[in-house]
Formats: sequence, structure tokens, C-alpha cells
Amino acid sequence: DCERCQCHSEDKHTAILYTLLSQNLNHSRGGHSPAHQRCLCHQRRTVCLRTPHVTCQAASNVLVKTISFMKNLPSFHLLPREDQLLLLDSCWVPLFLLGLVQEMVTFEVMETPAPSMLKKILLDGQSKHQEPERTQPTLAAVQRLQCCLNTFWSLDLSPKEYAYLKGAILFNPDVPGLRASLYIESLQREAQRALQEVLQPLHPEDQGRFARILLVASTLKSIPPALITDLFFRPVIGNADIVELIAEMLYEITGRQLAP
Repeated sequence: DCERCQCHSEDKHTAILYTLLSQNLNHSRGGHSPAHQRCLCHQRRTVCLRTPHVTCQAASNVLVKTISFMKNLPSFHLLPREDQLLLLDSCWVPLFLLGLVQEMVTFEVMETPAPSMLKKILLDGQSKHQEPERTQPTLAAVQRLQCCLNTFWSLDLSPKEYAYLKGAILFNPDVPGLRASLYIESLQREAQRALQEVLQPLHPEDQGRFARILLVASTLKSIPPALITDLFFRPVIGNADIVELIAEMLYEITGRQLAP
């Protein structure tokens, strides 16, 4: 999946230096596998937000609106608390991404500054008691995310389409461990039927729009929660558990909200 690996580029002196330093560092740490070394391949380079303060604030606002959507659904609150938490854990990412699309939130990334290899070698052994370095999204993962968002933007959904699609995503009877799966399945069918009824007068000539919307929505479920957390929320919440924070906000346990 890499577009071009610099390890085999014309700048071979850099590649040789990197190899020598990597071997030195690897030896000093007792021999980690090459998978733990920083990959220079373009698609596997780690990235971060170019304007984290602006983007994280926009993402936090979208997350608050996503939680408000769940709060305002009486049918959601009729579910057992255990089922609510299971649906929350399973569905918060696609619902949040749908919110990004609806709010037209765009963002740019840049390559994460690489730590100095020489500094790692010289300071090896002095930072063993420090917290582990946070994971960073890869360029390839962010590009897949942006592709999903762009595909949704091309559908140009109406507010009602967004609302019923969110309901169809939230009430997912296939989540393992649900106690009221049959009731949740009926809620999903109801949301899907409402979505179809909205589509008929809005797009009478587009008979395949309903299936296309559900197909594109299914791609949101393939986006890993870790990617969304690391990209949009880790700069704000640190090492806190994002699902626990969302649950606190949903049930107003502490009244805490996300803020950069």
C-alpha cells in the first residue's frame, strides 16, 4: 500500500545512516523486531492534525451534539442501561463521523515530527519510567477516513435523512450481548422505513438512493475507534478512556465536557 519507500530512494546515504542508527538502537534495547522501528514508507508515516486547537474544538462540538441526539431519543432511554452502554460503545464512532459530515467539518494533517534517532540512542535507559509514547494515526488510515467523509458529502443528505440514518445506525440489533435485541431491531426497521419515506418525495427519480445511503453508511463502521480517538480527542483528553467520558456526558454523572 505504500506509494514509495524512501528506504530504496536515490538518497541512499540517508537510508544507510537510518539503518546504522536503527541497528544501534535496536541492539541497545535488547533487540526489538523491525516492526517496532519507524517506517519511512509514505503511506505508513504517522500524521497529526495541522490545526489541532481548531479541529479538536469542532470535533468536541460534534461529539456533544451526537450525545444530545441520543439523550433526546425516548426509545433509547426505554432500553436497559446495559443495552444503552453496548450501543454507545458500538455506535459512537459512526454517529460521530456522520456528525462531522453534517457539520461540514474539514481538517488537514501533517507528518508527525520524527524523534531524533541520535537522541534516542543517547537517552536510552533514562526514560524507562516515563509514560509510553502515544500512538499516532498513519497517513493511509487518515486518507481512508477522508475518503469515507467525501463519499458522504457527495450524497448531499437533507437534515431529515441525517436524523433517520442516525437512528438506523444507533439501533443496531447485531451488537453482541444485547438483552432487548428484538425491540432494537424493530426500532432500526422503523428508522429505515422513515428514511425511505423521506427519500420518495425528495428524490423520486433516484430509486437506488436508499440502498446507496445504507451502503456508504456501512463504511463508517470500518473506521477504527482508536483512529478517531487518537486523531481528534487524544490531544484533549490525554490517556482518559473516551467511551467512559461519553458515558459520563450521556448520563451527566460528572457534568464534564470536552474542551481543549
